[in-house]
Amino acid sequence: MDQYDVAIIGSGPGGYVAAIRCAQLGMKTAIIEKYSTLGGTCLNVGCIPSKALLDSSHHYEDAITHFEEHGIDISGEIKVNLEKMIGRKQGVVDQTTKGIQFLMDKNKITVYEGLGSFKDATHVNIKKNDGDTEEIEAKNIIIATGSKPSSLPFIKIDKERIITSTEALKLKEIPKHMIVIGGGVIGLELGQVYKRLGADVTVVEFMDRIIPGMDGALSKELMKVMKKQKVKFALSHKVKSVERKGDKVIVKADDKKGKEIIFEGDYCLVAVGRRPYTDGLKLDAAGVKLDDRGKVVVDNHLKTNVDTIYAIGDVIKGAMLAHKAEEEGALVAEQLAGQKPHIDYNLIPGVVYTWPEVAAVGKTEDELKEAGIDYKVGQFPMRALGRSRASMDTDGFVKILADKKTDEVLGVHMIGARCADLIAEAVTAMEFRASAEDISRMSHAHPTYAEAVKEAALAATDDRALHI
Repeated sequence: MDQYDVAIIGSGPGGYVAAIRCAQLGMKTAIIEKYSTLGGTCLNVGCIPSKALLDSSHHYEDAITHFEEHGIDISGEIKVNLEKMIGRKQGVVDQTTKGIQFLMDKNKITVYEGLGSFKDATHVNIKKNDGDTEEIEAKNIIIATGSKPSSLPFIKIDKERIITSTEALKLKEIPKHMIVIGGGVIGLELGQVYKRLGADVTVVEFMDRIIPGMDGALSKELMKVMKKQKVKFALSHKVKSVERKGDKVIVKADDKKGKEIIFEGDYCLVAVGRRPYTDGLKLDAAGVKLDDRGKVVVDNHLKTNVDTIYAIGDVIKGAMLAHKAEEEGALVAEQLAGQKPHIDYNLIPGVVYTWPEVAAVGKTEDELKEAGIDYKVGQFPMRALGRSRASMDTDGFVKILADKKTDEVLGVHMIGARCADLIAEAVTAMEFRASAEDISRMSHAHPTYAEAVKEAALAATDDRALHI
C-alpha cells in the first residue's frame, strides 16, 4: 500500500493548490480525481470556459455594435459560428487542465484517477474507471470535492432543453428565447453570452433584485445596464413549475402579488446556486460530520471533527469561489508544516464577469447599517474618466465606504470596465487597513480605469473628487 503525508480528494483550485503547497513544503503528496482531467468545476465546466465564451461573445457584440463607430468597416454580414466558438472554449479548457497536470508532475505529486472514498480516518479507497480498487494511506487527508449545480425539487433537468450551467457551455444552437431561473452570477453571465449571440433572454429571480448578495447600488446599476442590452427581468417571482413540451419549455411563476405569470422559451437555464458535493465519499466511515445544509463541518483551522481530516472550498462554509478555495488549500498545507497562516474572509473579493464587470470587497452599506457602524460614502462615475470615453465603456462607478471617524476603508464596490482586475487594488489597500485618504494620495496612471478608485477615495475624503 502506498503511503503519503497528505492525500487530497478533488483536483479543483483548492485541491491542486493544496497539493502544490504541500509538495513545496516537503510532504509526500497524492491527489485523487474521479474525472479524466484535473482542475475540477472551475477549469472544466465553470470559471474558465464561461470566461472564454464571455470573451468570444463580447468580441462579436463589439463587431456588430461598435466597430463602425471606431472607424472599422467590415463589409458583409457578420455571423456567429457557434461550433467554432465552443471549440475555442474547449481548447482553452484543454490547455489549462494540461497545465495543472504539468504542475503535478513538476512538483512530484502522485495523481490517482478514480473515485476516492474513506475506508477510515487515514485510508482512502480509489475506485478506478476500469473497476479496480486501490487503497492508499495518508497521515492527513484534505477533502476538496467542490460543488455541483443546485436545482429546485420540482424541476427535472433533462440536459437538453432544461439545463444547468454545464450544458449551457456546450449548446449546439443559439436559443431563440432562453429563460434563466436565478439572477445571480452564473445566470447573468451565461444569460449575457447568449443575449449577445442573438437570443432573447428573460431572467426570473425570487428576490427583489439581481446579485442579491452584493451591494444594492451594484444590483441597481447592473440591471439598468443589462436592460439597455435588452435583457428582460422578472424580479420577486417564485417559480413553481418548469415543463418541457417538445422543443418548448414553459415556466410558471407567481409574482409578488400572487398572480401566475407564464414564460415560454426553447431553453431554460436553471441557475439557482450550487450545493456541496460529497456524494460517494463515504464520510461516515471516517466519522466526518456534515451540517444541516450538507456542508462539511470545520473549525477555524479548517479541520473537521476528525483530527487527520481537513476540508476546503465549496464543500465547507463560506462563499463558493475558486480563489477562496485556493487560499484555504494553501492555509491547510502551511498549518500541516507547522506554520501559522491566516485568511481574512472579509477581504475575499467577489466578481461578476458580465460587461460591465462587477466587483466588491468588504462590507456593503446594508451590512454597515445593520452593524450600527457610522460610515461615509465616496462615489465616482466611470463616464467622467477620459479612459472610459476613449474605449466607449462609460457605464458604472466606483463606491468606497469608509469609517466616518477613522477614515478606514470598510468596503469597495465597483461596476465598470475591468473591475475584476481593479478590485485587487481595493483588497491590497484594505489588507493594510488603508484610509480613504491613503488611496486618494496615491498616484494613479492617466488615463486608466483605476483613476476612478482614486477619485472615489477623494470623494470619501471631504467630498473633494477632482473630475466631477
